Amino acid sequence: MQVPFLDLRTQFQSLREELLPEMTAVMEKAAFIGGPALRDFEAAFAAFCGAEHAVGVASGTDALQLALRAAQVEPGAEVITAANTFVATVEAIALAGCKPVLVDMDPETYHLDIGKIEDAISPRTRVIMPVHLYGDPVDMDPILEIARRHELLVIEDAAQAHGATCRGRSCGALGDLAGFSFYPGKNLGAYGDGGAVTTGSAEYATRLRQLGDHGSAKKYHHDFLGTNSRLDALQAVVLATKLRHLPEWNVSRRAVARAYEERLGDIEDLRLPRIREDFEPVFHLYVIRSKRVQEIDAALQAAGIGFGYHYPVPVHLQPAFRELGEPGRFPEAERGAKEILSLPMFAEMSEDQIDYVAGILRAVFER
Repeated sequence: MQVPFLDLRTQFQSLREELLPEMTAVMEKAAFIGGPALRDFEAAFAAFCGAEHAVGVASGTDALQLALRAAQVEPGAEVITAANTFVATVEAIALAGCKPVLVDMDPETYHLDIGKIEDAISPRTRVIMPVHLYGDPVDMDPILEIARRHELLVIEDAAQAHGATCRGRSCGALGDLAGFSFYPGKNLGAYGDGGAVTTGSAEYATRLRQLGDHGSAKKYHHDFLGTNSRLDALQAVVLATKLRHLPEWNVSRRAVARAYEERLGDIEDLRLPRIREDFEPVFHLYVIRSKRVQEIDAALQAAGIGFGYHYPVPVHLQPAFRELGEPGRFPEAERGAKEILSLPMFAEMSEDQIDYVAGILRAVFER
């Protein structure tokens, strides 16, 4: 049996009859930029997140960068974020002219260690950017309290958390702004790149639209330096179609996670994702942790099972960001990078596929 890490082909086949007429309608109208298709999706996505506004942009990286710029965070300001995130989080901070300040990983939750945030705050700090990593929501209440005490903004990196909730509230509506990615492999993925910013502020939303359209509110009139970062209409109809199915897909992902837990939860040297009370993850990734990760890697490869590493080289050890810390600066993030591996996870996974993956894993630990 072959088990892919992600199966977007099967997902497309299930959507073909619903999706192709919507895409054809956009092409027949030649309405590729802006227009009703985009506005309809933005309204639907804002409602899905429980936010007042959603603004489509070109990518998840742009979403975070433009969120900082929309909030008028000054160049050189410090933004606190997780040491074990994907590089795009830190890249977006740097592209906005700000300075990333990393906080080590909490070994229990794999999120930034909330207990270390205040130690990282300086007179130059303006923003905390928590990352809802793997589709698991960060405990936002203590972060929001820290931000309130220090008069800081909170911008969520919700790139992997479409539909995840923290104590009944949706990721994307917990901070001042939030950035989402619609990269094809996301729970809500476009057929190309795309992203969105959600916010409760009409002022931020207006500025976001101008920033993404060359600083323009009126054609050929440019009020400030912007960029070209728009979610096109074809991607908007793809996303609007998928959004109608996203709640059921997230339910299916949680069912796959429960099935993994049932089959693998008794293995002593294998750590599975922990589901916390009052938190509802969406399992964008299903990460396992073990000191025997290289044996697992070899076994999965031999068995034709897809897998991934998220993320094998921490940000501060990347050549592009070596100024953020020497080896050993963030020990929990560095240990996690060597021990964490992602198993196949998609809504359409069959019981046979789950059984096969679990059987190969069990065989590793029974040797």
